[in-house]
Amino acid sequence: MLDPLRAAARGTATVLRNPLLSGLSAFYPYRAFTAAFDVFGHTRLTHDRPPFDIKSVVTGNREVPVTEVAEYSTPFGTLLHFKKDTAVSQPPVLVVAPLSGHFATLLRGTVVTLLQDHDVYITDWHNARDVPVSAGPFGFDEYVEHVVTFLEKIGTRGHLVAVCQPCVHALVAVIVMAMNENPMQPRSMTLMAGPIDCRVNPTVVNKLATDNPIEWFEKNLITTVPRRLKGAGRRVYPGFTQLSAFMSMNADRHVKSHRDLYNNLAKGEWEKAEAARTFYDEYFAVLDLTAEFYLETVNRVFQEYELATGKMYWKGQKVDPSAVRRTALFTVEGERDDICSVGQTVAAHDLCSRIRPYQKSHHLQPGVGHYGVFNGKKWEGQIYPRIKNMILANE
Repeated sequence: MLDPLRAAARGTATVLRNPLLSGLSAFYPYRAFTAAFDVFGHTRLTHDRPPFDIKSVVTGNREVPVTEVAEYSTPFGTLLHFKKDTAVSQPPVLVVAPLSGHFATLLRGTVVTLLQDHDVYITDWHNARDVPVSAGPFGFDEYVEHVVTFLEKIGTRGHLVAVCQPCVHALVAVIVMAMNENPMQPRSMTLMAGPIDCRVNPTVVNKLATDNPIEWFEKNLITTVPRRLKGAGRRVYPGFTQLSAFMSMNADRHVKSHRDLYNNLAKGEWEKAEAARTFYDEYFAVLDLTAEFYLETVNRVFQEYELATGKMYWKGQKVDPSAVRRTALFTVEGERDDICSVGQTVAAHDLCSRIRPYQKSHHLQPGVGHYGVFNGKKWEGQIYPRIKNMILANE
């Protein structure tokens, strides 16, 4: 309903920034007036995946071009390879991106950092509203199957880095590969801020999952893709619903961010304004989840704690974490994480009891919240070097 008004606001802001009117921009009231249209015009949701737009990266002492290559695709996801134009052999790393309302491009900063020293791939999940019903279901087991297949495509030297929600799915994939003696088991897995055991220090997210039965989630949060889209008739959990939930948890922070954006535009602080706007353009790009994946994840991970309590099955096969022996384990948590609290991710160490002690390590990063675990200065300067060393030690 607001789209026409937002479009009008963006058009007005463009006119007000016309070079012919540059003389007026010296006056603060004029800049403030323009900033109001600008901020309102850009607070809109989109449903298209933004580009990663990684053209090059500095590796070693030189800058090398980067090309995106779709190595393997299914209707639900693509194994995307950030191929570097270099003859230097680097450890291949699969980044397992969350399927929780945003596109994998939300991890752009994570990928750029990893690309310095690694051959990086990512699980580029597709928007469920664009997947025809004829493609079949995509639930918890299918997600795990995709991770296994992607690791097999990468080869025997692979390493895995899972971020946030899919840490459980990624760990199950590694366990299944170990149980079946799959030769493509990753040499290491890094689990970052993931809900391995949600019984530990429950957050608001965890309490929401347990306050209502799974039938409540299906009745109130699931809808059907309309006819005009490719996925017409598919049952989905809309990405905008997940975005609303995330923003409501930190409403004050998001209001402050937009107030700061307005002030930066009004003062002519363009670099600060562009950084904030770029973040929210990405944050407001939402992706729908299949209903079966969302409901099964809520039920199996956040309500029944199947992996943590030894009740997890994958395609009829009992999941036994003690089967993992060859893959090194590194876990990362953020001190101020209000989505996945301290203790939930490190629980993986107790489950994977047969990994040798010298192949296990944990890092608690002081002063960061959920997103600070995989983005920002502390990720780049304090967390990433530990991941890099762990991968190198298991090459």
